[in-house]
Amino acid sequence: MLLASALLAALAFALAWPVPIVLARAAWPSRAPALALFVWQAVAVAGVLSTLGALVTFGVSGLSPTVSDGVRLLIDGVMSGTTPAGLGALHIFALCCAVLFAGHLLLSVLTTVVRTERERRRQHDLVALLSAPDSTVPGARVMEYPAPVAYCLPGAFRTATVLTDGLVKALSSDEVHAVIAHERAHLTQQHHLLLLAFRAWRKALPWFPIATRASDAVGLLVEMLADDTARAESSAHSLVSAIVAVATGGGGSPDVGVADATPQSAAPRVTRLLRDRNPLPRVVVFGVLLAAISLVCVPPILLLAA
Repeated sequence: MLLASALLAALAFALAWPVPIVLARAAWPSRAPALALFVWQAVAVAGVLSTLGALVTFGVSGLSPTVSDGVRLLIDGVMSGTTPAGLGALHIFALCCAVLFAGHLLLSVLTTVVRTERERRRQHDLVALLSAPDSTVPGARVMEYPAPVAYCLPGAFRTATVLTDGLVKALSSDEVHAVIAHERAHLTQQHHLLLLAFRAWRKALPWFPIATRASDAVGLLVEMLADDTARAESSAHSLVSAIVAVATGGGGSPDVGVADATPQSAAPRVTRLLRDRNPLPRVVVFGVLLAAISLVCVPPILLLAA
């Protein structure tokens, strides 16, 4: 069981430090953003499972040769109000760390969800008050503001695509259509839910590269996915012009789930749109998928084998 705990701890360290750094610097995610998002989720899930698994496995190692029996003896001891024989100070410390770690992550997710949804409701009320539908821009609400700004506003019961009149005046009709298609892609593909999870993780573990790198990388990848959807409906040139206008226009959207174009995100997106499409070979896609699925399966397998 100690071997399993050591292997899980090593995996947790790798997924918390070197792996996200290498993945964030890799060039292939821009060629397959959906696949890269799946890999980031696999790394996150495997990292949490391996961390909790390492702590729990070590914590019950003094109670029984197997994890299942050790957990059963621990639960029996807790229910009876006694300390099981063989449970030392280090074991108790590891189990307390596991409980605190799980509780901290869960609390971070819950507080982030509640605060974000509260802010979204407030933004929806402001949008309803300060904007109006425009016959020249179907499917969007237009707000009076000189800077070119566009963002989607998700919500539990209502969604909105918001543009400023500064953007409508600055862009051509094709460019406005590309912007709307991009923002609608965020809503239909539920990108805000994915970003919310990684944002909560970043707030919970701001000192770990897995949290900070993942949040930044996922934010850029969802923009690329939305770009792909918009490019299927509009020309790449129109989309690029719109991205540059929004990124350099000096405006900003509320932080409610999906970021708009920024100077930092615009450069890789524009470069990607202007060059020829070069998707990953199918054999590479299959290999990466298999590796990501295997990564998630490793912690449960080690726990069952312990």
